[in-house]
Amino acid sequence: MNPCFRNVKIYGAMTVLLLASSAWAQSAKVTVFATGLDGPRGLKFGPDGALYVAEAGRGGSTPSASFACEQVPPPVGPYHGGLTARISKITGPGQRTTVVDGLPSGRNSTPTGDTLGVGDVAFVGQTLFALLAGGGCSHGNPDTPNGVIRVDADHGTWSYVADLSAFEKANPVANPAPSVGDWEPDGSWYGMVAVRGDLYATEPNHQEIDRISPITGEVHRVVDISPSSEKWVGPTGIAYHGDFYFGNLSPFPINTGSANVFKLTPSGNFKLWNTGFTTVVSIAFDNRDRLYVLELSDAPGFPTPGAGKLVRVSPSGRAEDIVTGLVVPTALTIGPDGAIYISNFGAAAPGLGQILRVEIVD
Repeated sequence: MNPCFRNVKIYGAMTVLLLASSAWAQSAKVTVFATGLDGPRGLKFGPDGALYVAEAGRGGSTPSASFACEQVPPPVGPYHGGLTARISKITGPGQRTTVVDGLPSGRNSTPTGDTLGVGDVAFVGQTLFALLAGGGCSHGNPDTPNGVIRVDADHGTWSYVADLSAFEKANPVANPAPSVGDWEPDGSWYGMVAVRGDLYATEPNHQEIDRISPITGEVHRVVDISPSSEKWVGPTGIAYHGDFYFGNLSPFPINTGSANVFKLTPSGNFKLWNTGFTTVVSIAFDNRDRLYVLELSDAPGFPTPGAGKLVRVSPSGRAEDIVTGLVVPTALTIGPDGAIYISNFGAAAPGLGQILRVEIVD
């Protein structure tokens, strides 16, 4: 699965909605923190206080079908690859610089040409790591597989820690679904979080969560979700709050209220935690134990620009919409200032990507 879409139909021509068309509760103040991004995905604050943003990039001109490897089936595949993904650093409103570029990006064959590039970023101590999702032969980038990389932010260089394309091929999940119309041989890695010196990554297409050692590069499958249900689950955003929690999209066409948040123990046991969401792409807890859930689109059918929203769930289970009218948002993080930062226009045309700052006032 391309993380933002399921099956074969995509949402047609993108309508650019202005921030003014969004709505938010009286408890939230929304401002634009950064613009001009190429498919912003996962984002984290670094030890230097700056915001680091993974970007999917623009794909490229190299057709994946020109290589002798398993392809993503049409109409999602084939992909066209290139080295156009990057990681940006934002030090203040409108202040963006490139940390590293030239990372693998793949553009699919759907009408909107959605891209996979850098899926997420995370810090272990002072060191930045990134999760590559646009790499691998099936994305038109045979020399740069999907994986976890270590980034030297001072010099703009990077190196592989783990080859996740190779791991997928050597360690297939129990219930792979290559017959599904958007099967991704190299995976479509989505979320990553650092916990106790290790990195944990979600892969929604094959339906797995894996632990990666940033020191040795060893990869260990924490949970294989593929045999757990008759319906596809697809883990996306992941957070740690005493235990691991992850959200899911659920199958497309979208059935409102069909997505969930799950609780996951380090031993690999998981269970339903909160229900009734729609297309969950990212989650986070604040310091008052309130859960924030970002939804790609809460409209039935297929993802609709302007139907994304941010939902807050209190410890008692009360849910309320905090921000609505978001345009295919893809990730969130909570900053050291207590504000929520959202990747908006995350699956839109290159250059339209935004980071929104949501100040919670209660």
